[in-house]
Amino acid sequence: MKRWAFLLSLLLLGISAQVSMAADTAPVVVNGKADRDVPAWTIRTVLPTGWTQDCCLYAQGIGVNEVLYKGEWTGEPDRVMVLNVWPSKLSSLEAEVQDDRHHYLDRDPHGKAGIFVLDNKAVACRGVLYEGTDHKDDVVVFCDPGLASGIRFSWSMAFAHGEQGKDELLALFRQVAEQSRYAVNSAGHVDAAKAAH
Repeated sequence: MKRWAFLLSLLLLGISAQVSMAADTAPVVVNGKADRDVPAWTIRTVLPTGWTQDCCLYAQGIGVNEVLYKGEWTGEPDRVMVLNVWPSKLSSLEAEVQDDRHHYLDRDPHGKAGIFVLDNKAVACRGVLYEGTDHKDDVVVFCDPGLASGIRFSWSMAFAHGEQGKDELLALFRQVAEQSRYAVNSAGHVDAAKAAH
């Protein structure tokens, strides 16, 4: 009987820890209007604790869909998570990654492009970690919600190569990218996150 009570208390402790963690996580919800063959869309993710989200002031000012940042907005790109959404034109997610890699290495032929590992269970995503010769690094995650969505999206962030707390920063970025979810806004459509690619 004591063993069952002990196991039950462990289970309840685990559940309360999960509820506490969920309570600490604020949602990020970004919407886009329908445009020709692209249905209205919503992208949801989580906001790191202590960070600020902006869709309509700073993000619009720099021509992106959403920015997440910690502290005060400086206008500098470092340590700012940026969401970009665009109508899909290239043939595949791999083509998006290769096109971006090609442009980056054209600008910085001695830069390095490595893999940024992540596991988004709902949307196909691929990550790249760039190391520039200017001692600035960039991490970019490209995601493809499926053919029916008509869009692709990316999260990106720049930071100094020797950034203090870089591992923690990249872990937060990975969390935002891994928790990103896509849904069609219009009535009668189902969640297209797992649509065929």
